[in-house]
Amino acid sequence: MPLPEDWVQTLTAGPLLAIAAGAILLLLLLIIKFKLHAFPALIIVSLLTAVTAGIPIASVVPVMLSGFGSTLASVALLVGLGAMLGALIQYSGGAQVLAHKLISVFGEDRAPIALGVASMLFGFPIFFDAGLVVMLPIVFSVARWVGGSLLLYGIPAVGAFSVMHVFVPPHPGPVSAASFFEANVGTLLLVSLIIAVPTWYLAVYLFSKFIGKRIDLPVPSLMGHEETQDAPLNPPSFGTVLFVLLLPMALIFLNTGLNTLAKGGVLPERAADETWFQTLRLLGETPVALLITSLVAMYLLGFKRKDHALGIQQTMDGALPAVCSVILITGAGGMFGGVLRSSGIGDALADVLGDLGVPLIVAGFLIAAILRVAQGSATVALTTAAGLITPGVLAADFNSIQLAALVVSVAAGSVVLSHFNDSGFWLVSRFFNMDEKTTLKTWTVMETLIGVVGFAGAAVVFSVASLL
Repeated sequence: MPLPEDWVQTLTAGPLLAIAAGAILLLLLLIIKFKLHAFPALIIVSLLTAVTAGIPIASVVPVMLSGFGSTLASVALLVGLGAMLGALIQYSGGAQVLAHKLISVFGEDRAPIALGVASMLFGFPIFFDAGLVVMLPIVFSVARWVGGSLLLYGIPAVGAFSVMHVFVPPHPGPVSAASFFEANVGTLLLVSLIIAVPTWYLAVYLFSKFIGKRIDLPVPSLMGHEETQDAPLNPPSFGTVLFVLLLPMALIFLNTGLNTLAKGGVLPERAADETWFQTLRLLGETPVALLITSLVAMYLLGFKRKDHALGIQQTMDGALPAVCSVILITGAGGMFGGVLRSSGIGDALADVLGDLGVPLIVAGFLIAAILRVAQGSATVALTTAAGLITPGVLAADFNSIQLAALVVSVAAGSVVLSHFNDSGFWLVSRFFNMDEKTTLKTWTVMETLIGVVGFAGAAVVFSVASLL
């Protein structure tokens, strides 16, 4: 444990909240005003925040390293393997093949909708980070082919992954909240999809059209090299590219599907302890799934097609330097969020906000939103808020649809105002080659719109369900 077991935070919620606000303000000044690179800026602010919040001096560095390391553990493998996979798809011409297919089927005007729909389908079983790195080559190729700001195409895709990750089972946040509220996961799946699809259209797609006309963001070179509109000789078939993209989705769904079936009682209790069950779930763990997919892509897109085989190693090697900055800055963002959590800011706010005297569906949204802003992790904000209002939820006589709407409302609060302490902020910022100010105008606003529109949808469903 980075912190001594007997350490207790003596500061109250007021000073702790002031420290968190000051830390965020200092980051804004260092990065935007003084143009300091985000990586050292995050380290400096994390160090100062830890000391100011009263974390024991001997534990300051261990707490920082714990937040940094835990974030890298979940992000580094995904980004590294995903970057290699994306570079292979792009190098072979596969990204252009798929981009041209999407455009020919949906038309240039509907290309952003096509990317959003595809991302929502991929985002059903795949976590945000993994889905993003797999879809980037296709997003960039479509943007280059059709033309215009990258935001017109990138926002619908990243927003789709975010919506699915926040609202829809089998992602961990909504499943965890459902377990707190004793909500039926099947009902939650139906209700969350009913809310998620219009939320994507209103909060993401329409916003992308608005912001894309106002910010002309060029398409960056992906993983270190630029592609042209002219497809390379002997490109892979559409079926081959689609298989490579669907493979990680199928493997990850194998993991999440088996887990959901086991927790739902569909499979016998002893199944979770059996070797076949654990082996299949291992194949579907996201790093393993991406590793398997990368190996398959090496064969299908490279070694099987001899004209591409010679460049495979150089292509995969060239993908890594470009994402080193993404990985390090994302880890530093996790460090900042970890310091805020360890300082007790989230716990202090939870104690103060535990009894707001407002309807449960509003209280859950507000508590999750404030905790999200304070400490960065959507999952922590969601589960903490759900735990706080669980006694009231269980004491009330809510039907299954109302319980599902409550889960969505808390999930909506957990996504608003993503900023410097959220790893997703830095992933999107660096992959889209946006500075921090532009990321606040685009990604942060989009995430807040998702939360507000999602909450409005949950409130409508909750009100209608109360009449049943």
